Amino acid sequence: MSTITETFAAKRCVFSIECFPPKQTTNFDRMKAGLQQLAALRPDFVSVTYGAGGSAGGVSTVEVADYLQNTLGITALAHILCMGSDKPSMAALLAALSAIGVRDVLTLRGDRTPYRAESADFPHASDLAAFVRETAPQFTTHGACYPEGHPEAANLRTDVENLRHKQAAGVSHLLTQLFFDNICYYRFLNLARRAGITLPVSAGVMPIVRRSQIERTVALSSASLPAAFTHMVSRWQDDPDGLYKAGIEYAVTQLRDLIEGGADGIHLYAMNDAAVAAAVYDGIKDLL
Repeated sequence: MSTITETFAAKRCVFSIECFPPKQTTNFDRMKAGLQQLAALRPDFVSVTYGAGGSAGGVSTVEVADYLQNTLGITALAHILCMGSDKPSMAALLAALSAIGVRDVLTLRGDRTPYRAESADFPHASDLAAFVRETAPQFTTHGACYPEGHPEAANLRTDVENLRHKQAAGVSHLLTQLFFDNICYYRFLNLARRAGITLPVSAGVMPIVRRSQIERTVALSSASLPAAFTHMVSRWQDDPDGLYKAGIEYAVTQLRDLIEGGADGIHLYAMNDAAVAAAVYDGIKDLL
């Protein structure tokens, strides 16, 4: 099984998908069926968002990553968070991931919520990346970036400059927050390269196929909405079938432009929906 770093070195455009652990253990079998369908699309890797599991219920990132790598044979990229973590708990999580053969982790600060305390040990994602490099060098670290700037950053240029800290901490690849306007990605990438960021960057795209996603995901993402997107929403938001088809078409058009525009990778935020992932993949597979 190739490492993610090796895959970026070998392929013109890397194709990956994100999944998230279910909140109820009873839903894990259903998720496994979906992951089997995703495996048929032959993604280069699948990222697994942070799920604590354990006494709080739900399925852990470790369990999902284990199934991906050791049952399906797909490279897993495990999300690890600064928020709510300290050095001992992070060392334990890394040991659990290492034990199942996972070698890639996405280091994130994590959203500020009432349920997770700020980390005194890891104020920033770059601090967590440095900790992984120093204490668990068998892992390759990856990082997040924001094509339109982090919501807490003073401006986009400052946010891009801060990516130098992640690069210096040993991060090998960047994965973007979702966006709907490719111009934002191209502008960000130009600024990053001029700032000395040499890492490959995967462009994150989420197909919007349900009205609930408009009200929740779009509002929370802070992504700018180009005219073509707002026109799609206004036309189809009251027609579930029409919105589904239009959302797939919009994502396919966006992804095809990114691939043809030279993106190092494309990352599909499929929301655990294998049918959506398959429909989008069908529209871009000739370019991959």
